[in-house]
Amino acid sequence: MTNQKLILVTGGAGFIGSHLCERLVKDGHKVISLDNYFTGSRDNHVPGVDYREGHTKDIEKHINESPDLIYHLGEYSRVEKSLEEPALVWDLNKDGTFGVLEFWRKRGGKLIYAGSSTKFGDGGMGRDQSPYAWTKATNTELVRNYGTWYSLPYAITYFYNVYGPGERAGSYGTVIEIFRQKRLAGEHLTVNSPGTQKRNFTHIDDIINGLVLVGAEGLGDDFGIGDEKAYSILEVAQMFGGELVMRPFPPGNRMISEIDTSKTRSLGWSPEKNLAEYIAEVSKK
Repeated sequence: MTNQKLILVTGGAGFIGSHLCERLVKDGHKVISLDNYFTGSRDNHVPGVDYREGHTKDIEKHINESPDLIYHLGEYSRVEKSLEEPALVWDLNKDGTFGVLEFWRKRGGKLIYAGSSTKFGDGGMGRDQSPYAWTKATNTELVRNYGTWYSLPYAITYFYNVYGPGERAGSYGTVIEIFRQKRLAGEHLTVNSPGTQKRNFTHIDDIINGLVLVGAEGLGDDFGIGDEKAYSILEVAQMFGGELVMRPFPPGNRMISEIDTSKTRSLGWSPEKNLAEYIAEVSKK
């Protein structure tokens, strides 16, 4: 393959990272994954990927190569849970990401950073509503500054509630998989009050298509990758059917999710999968 690249994926054993690794290998690239397996799993390993175990703050101990592309996905990624463990969030999202940025400064290449759409929620106030949201928002600023300070190419993407095969449930899980597993187990679904808080949901295949396209052609900030159609959490729960139980509104939970995919769409990307169809399909299993 004449355009084969050496690509590093942090968090390559996680939900999104494993799907990205699979696509990159399929496209003929040489792929290295760096993962500390905090939420990643060896069950997600993809044949052909060079897996290395370690913390991103120690990246230079584990990666001797100079990648053409660095996809930095390996961070802490839960909103409400982050309020319970701010030191862990700092370790993974601040210390870890600083290590990656220093590696990038020394080795070069192009960095694709997975920012968080939480910073756009509630008119921009979402960035300060949890340790997770704040660390992710300030990391996007640091990525931009590193790119400017050291004349390095980068692109910053923003995901919107990713769902699809390979999701996990539990305290570090995602709402669609949590609902799916509870429904399959015959349990009631729990919805945070008032239930009218809206979210955009994006299938993993659409996320990967966007990441690959931005990796190849995108430069700069604000590459939103998400389905513009928003659903309330109550609407999503009702798609699964069965008994619903409301619980108090938790700290850190934003009401409105704002989305802008114009820069990603300008590269030729558009979402192809539909949440309602996915829920109807997996609810039969």
